[in-house]
Amino acid sequence: MYSIRYIVILLFVFSAASAQSRLDSLYAVWEKPNLPDSTRAMALADYIYEGPFADRPDSAIVLAKRLYEFTKKTDYKIGIVDALSLSGYIFFRMGDYPKALASYEEGLTLSEKIGYKEGIADISLRKGYIYHDNEDVIGALKHYERSLKIYEEIDDLTGKGSVYNELGSIYRTKGDYDKAQDYYSRSIAINDSLGDEMDNAAMFINIGGLYLDQEDFVNALDYYRKGLAIEEKKNDKLGIASALAGIGNVYIDQGNSSEALDFLERSLEISEDINDTQGSTATLLSISDIYLDSGNYAKAIAHCEKSLAQAKSVGDLGGQEYSCECLYEAYRAMGNANEALRFHEQMLDLADSVQTEETAIKLQQMEFSKKVMADSLLQVEKDLEVQMKHQAEVRRKDKNRNLAIGAGLFFLLLAVGFFSRWRYVRKSRAVIQKEKDRSEQLLLNILPAEIAEELKEKGEAEARDFDLVSILFTDFKGFTEKSAKLTAADLIGEINHCFKAFDLICEKYGIEKIKTIGDAYMAAGGLPVPSSDSVQNTVLAALEMQSYMTQRIAEKKYGDGFTFEMRLGIHTGPVVAGIVGVKKFQYDIWGDTVNTASRMESNGAVGKVNVSQDTYELIKDNPQFSFEHRGKIQAKGKGVVDMWFVEKT
Repeated sequence: MYSIRYIVILLFVFSAASAQSRLDSLYAVWEKPNLPDSTRAMALADYIYEGPFADRPDSAIVLAKRLYEFTKKTDYKIGIVDALSLSGYIFFRMGDYPKALASYEEGLTLSEKIGYKEGIADISLRKGYIYHDNEDVIGALKHYERSLKIYEEIDDLTGKGSVYNELGSIYRTKGDYDKAQDYYSRSIAINDSLGDEMDNAAMFINIGGLYLDQEDFVNALDYYRKGLAIEEKKNDKLGIASALAGIGNVYIDQGNSSEALDFLERSLEISEDINDTQGSTATLLSISDIYLDSGNYAKAIAHCEKSLAQAKSVGDLGGQEYSCECLYEAYRAMGNANEALRFHEQMLDLADSVQTEETAIKLQQMEFSKKVMADSLLQVEKDLEVQMKHQAEVRRKDKNRNLAIGAGLFFLLLAVGFFSRWRYVRKSRAVIQKEKDRSEQLLLNILPAEIAEELKEKGEAEARDFDLVSILFTDFKGFTEKSAKLTAADLIGEINHCFKAFDLICEKYGIEKIKTIGDAYMAAGGLPVPSSDSVQNTVLAALEMQSYMTQRIAEKKYGDGFTFEMRLGIHTGPVVAGIVGVKKFQYDIWGDTVNTASRMESNGAVGKVNVSQDTYELIKDNPQFSFEHRGKIQAKGKGVVDMWFVEKT
C-alpha cells in the first residue's frame, strides 16, 4: 500500500512535469521570429488554451490581446478570428458578457467576410453560451442551430459534440430527461471515438445534474465525481468548481448540510479566485439556501446580497431573479414585510424580463426537421431496393414506379394532414390548459382555496356558520382630506403599496383577506378552516401591520412622498361566510361580529391595536401580549363597550 501511494505521487508529478514541458515547448515556438506567422500564432493560441485559460484568466486576456495584435500586424486573418474568439471565450468565463459579445461580433464579421466556416461555427456556438447562461433559450437555439449546420457541412465531430452537449442542457431545463441523456451520450460517444476521453468531464458533470434533477443521488454523485477526477487531472479550475458545486447540491437535497457547505465553500473559493462570476453567483445562492433552511437569516441575506450584486455586474437576469427570491424569503421569515415586499416586486419584474416563450415550439421544429430528413433517407433506400428487385421486369417498372410515387404522395399528404391535425390539437390543448391555469389562478386570488375547490366541483359553494372568527378592520386617518390634495395616481399608489404589505402579512399568519373598501382593509382569522390559534395569529398580524405603518411613516418623514396614520380594531365572535352574487362574485362574511369589529376600529387610536372584551378574554393569558384597559367606551349602535389596547411583550 505504501509503495503504491508513492507510485501515484510519482505519476502525478510526471504528468505535471510533462504538461509544463508541453507549455514550455509551445511558448518557445511562439518566441521564434524565423518561423511562419501562422505557426507562431497557433502555438500561442494553444499555449493560452492549455495554460492560463483554465486558472489565470487575467493572464490569458493579456496574452490573447498580444495574439490579436500580432495577427493584425501580420494580416493573418484566420489568426485574427481565432484571437477574437479566444478573447471572447475568456471574457465569457470571467462573466464579462458585454466584452465577450463585442469580441465575438468582430470575429464573426471577419469570418463571414473571408468565408472562414470553422470560425463562424465556433463563434456562433460560443455566442449561444451567453444567451443560454442568461436564460434566453430562443436566442441560444438560433446560434446552436447555425453552428451545428456548419459543423455537419465540414464534418467537425468535436464541434458537433459541443452542440449536442448544449442541446442536452436545454432539454434538461425543460424536464425532458430522456432527450437530454440522449444528447449527452452522443457527445460522449464522439469524444470516445476521437480518443478525447478527457473532454468528457463537462458531459459527466451535466449528467450528474440530470440525475440530481431526478433525485437519483447515487448516480448524481458518481457522475459528478467522474467529472471532478478528469477536471483535476486537467487542472481546469472552472470545471473543478462546477463539479464541487454539483456535489454540494446533491448533499443539500439529501439534507446533509455540513457536507454540502464544505463542497460549496471549496467551489466558491475557486470561482472567486479565477473571477468566475457566473459560477460564484450560483454557488452563493446554494449556500444561502442552506442558511435559509437552518433559520440563519442574517447569513442567508449576506450571501443573497452578494449574489445579487454579482449577477447585476454581469447582467445575469436569472441570477438576479433567484437572488431577489432568496432575499424575499429571508426577510419574510424575519417578519420584515417592507423589505420582503421590495424584493418580491423586484423578483416579479425580473421574471417578466426573462424570455421563456416559444422554447418548446422551437425544439419541436428542430426535432421534426431531423425526422423529415431521416424519413427522406429511408425512403431513398426503399426506392433503391425496389429498383434492384425489379430490374428484370422492364415493362412493369414504369407502372410500379408510378404506383409507388402515387402511393407515396398519397401517404405523404395523409401524413402531412395527420401532422397538421396533431399540431393543431396540441396547440389547442396548450391554449386551453393555459387559459384554465389562468382562470384557476384568478379564482384563487378572489376566493379561499377550499371555497374555490368546492365551487369548481359543485358549481356553487354553500354558506357556513363559524362560531369563533376574529375580524380585523383597518382605516387610514385623514384619508378624505388628503385625497382632495393629491393626484389619483399618487393616492392609489400609496394605498396599493400598503395593502400589498398587508396581503403578505396575512399570508404569513394564515389570515384570510376578505376585501378592501376604499381605504379600509378587512381580514378574518379562523375561516374557512377554523384553527385553535386563529385569534392569536390575527392579533399578531394586526401588530405587524401597525409596525409596518409606523416604519413607513418614519421613512417618509425624511424622504419624498407621503403615507397615512392608521387605526386598527379586532373583535371575535360568530359569523356567516359565503359567496355573494353570480357575477363578479366574492367571498364575504356577515353578522353582528363584523359590525362590532368595525366599531373597534373607529374607536381605536392611531398606531394602536384596539380589541374588544371578547377578544381580550381569549388571549389575556397569552405571554406574547400585554394589555392596557381603556375602560368602557361609547360605541355607535353598541352602547358602552369594554375595550383594550394590545401590544407585543
